[in-house]
Amino acid sequence: METTKTPDMSRRQFLSTVGKLGGGAAVFSVMGTLGLLSPETLKAADFTPPDGNELAMTKRNGKKIVILGAGIAGMTAAYELGLAGFDCTILEARARSGGRIWSVRRGTTVAEIGAAKQVARFDDGLYLNAGPMRIPQFHVTMEYIRKFGIPIEPFNNVNDHAYYYNENVGELSGKKIRKREAKADVRGYVNELMAKAVNQNALDMPLTPEEKEKLVAYLRSEGGLDADLFYKGTSRGGYKDEPGARLDAGVIRDPFSMKAIINSGFGNYLSSEYGYDQQMMMFHPVGGMDAISSAFEKRLKGKIKFHSEVTEIKQSGSGVTVSYINLATGEAKQIEGEYCICTIPLSVLKQIKADFSPDMKKAIDSIGYASAGKIGLQFKRRFWEEDEQIYGGNTLTNMDISSIYYPPTGYMQKKGLLLGYYAFGTSADSLGKMTFQEREAHALKQGAKIHPQYHKEFEASFSVDWKKIKYNEGGWVSYSGDQRQTVYPTLCKPDRRVYLAGEHISYVTAWMAGGIESARAVVTDIHERVMKE
Repeated sequence: METTKTPDMSRRQFLSTVGKLGGGAAVFSVMGTLGLLSPETLKAADFTPPDGNELAMTKRNGKKIVILGAGIAGMTAAYELGLAGFDCTILEARARSGGRIWSVRRGTTVAEIGAAKQVARFDDGLYLNAGPMRIPQFHVTMEYIRKFGIPIEPFNNVNDHAYYYNENVGELSGKKIRKREAKADVRGYVNELMAKAVNQNALDMPLTPEEKEKLVAYLRSEGGLDADLFYKGTSRGGYKDEPGARLDAGVIRDPFSMKAIINSGFGNYLSSEYGYDQQMMMFHPVGGMDAISSAFEKRLKGKIKFHSEVTEIKQSGSGVTVSYINLATGEAKQIEGEYCICTIPLSVLKQIKADFSPDMKKAIDSIGYASAGKIGLQFKRRFWEEDEQIYGGNTLTNMDISSIYYPPTGYMQKKGLLLGYYAFGTSADSLGKMTFQEREAHALKQGAKIHPQYHKEFEASFSVDWKKIKYNEGGWVSYSGDQRQTVYPTLCKPDRRVYLAGEHISYVTAWMAGGIESARAVVTDIHERVMKE
């Protein structure tokens, strides 16, 4: 059967029109979307750049870009610039790519700063995502997952069949309460108070009687109130006797008292699920988050120099020289490029010699990083599923461990690995000061208050304190309110020929998407700058 070149002709005509209207930068953007930026695809498509863009391709080809760090930002930059014809080299101090994308498996080792070496002894097939572990549906990360064909599965971020457990909160202290019970009672009592206040004109609101009637109807429905606007419990909170067959209608649980539910503090947890980036349905790669970094690395063969620890960044009028040590051989080396993209976390970058401007150096030195820590606990039996019917989601507590996340994969298998704590702030600092053996004992002791099966079923652990992880020294950037208006703009601008990228150069901090978005912004800036040279 004969083929036709009509689609290719249409594509060439379309790109020519884009070039005439928007110039080289517009063509670059559209070509990236269509996957036409590699020399091979350009040749296969028989594409001739419109009106002088042959020069644009010539300008990009051979331009050397030195990228510091093979995390998600560095690899995104190298991948996108490589498609556009730039010559990129990534220096990475570790023996692996990914940065904070780190899936800990059997045999993984780490020695935190000032601590002894820790070795993961998980069973084959079990892993801990020590850094990122979930991806919101709308994040740009999903674009690369689709593009690279990375298999994914749901990460159920919310599970109302899991627990709240708080201590020193009155009547409900030391009791594990199903989330659905607490949520039903919090909403019931709050809506009861609101409905009665509106109904009795106790609130000064510019509403007509009809509008107040509609508001009360909403509050009554939302809170599960009776006709007299009292909350007396509903099936939303579950049953003390489950409904069954034939005439067994079940018995709805009695609600906790208003005083007990207010003092419990459980209501303070509800807002954590309303965050823009904390919606219920999330995703993660099958087999570990490092599938993402591996997919990038596969497309950057020969571009990443591992074991390369940066020691100095020096600029001139025409380029950048980066000094580094090959940690495998101890040899001091240098690499030069027309431009440098630095994705090193600011907590580490501030310790590296560099001839940045005074304003840039001051900005880098002023930024702090968040405390964060995790521990993976392997159990010989998935008791949370077998005994308590919990499949994914998390349990929240005011103890040091803060939260327990149940594995969102491997359901019904014999063994399982849950996240024994995901701690932030002072809780993370407290746990971080412990040895990894002490963290294990602490996580088991506190976790056993919620799940008594812990001690009998426990097999192995691996913990991470991100402030003590070399080449990171913090979980993610932590800007104060005024820093976004004062020093942050300085970080977003190039310092002569050095551009910063990473989650810290975004408003999507702590997420992979922040690193990707920042890298793509720098890619565009460098492309446009080269076009003007």
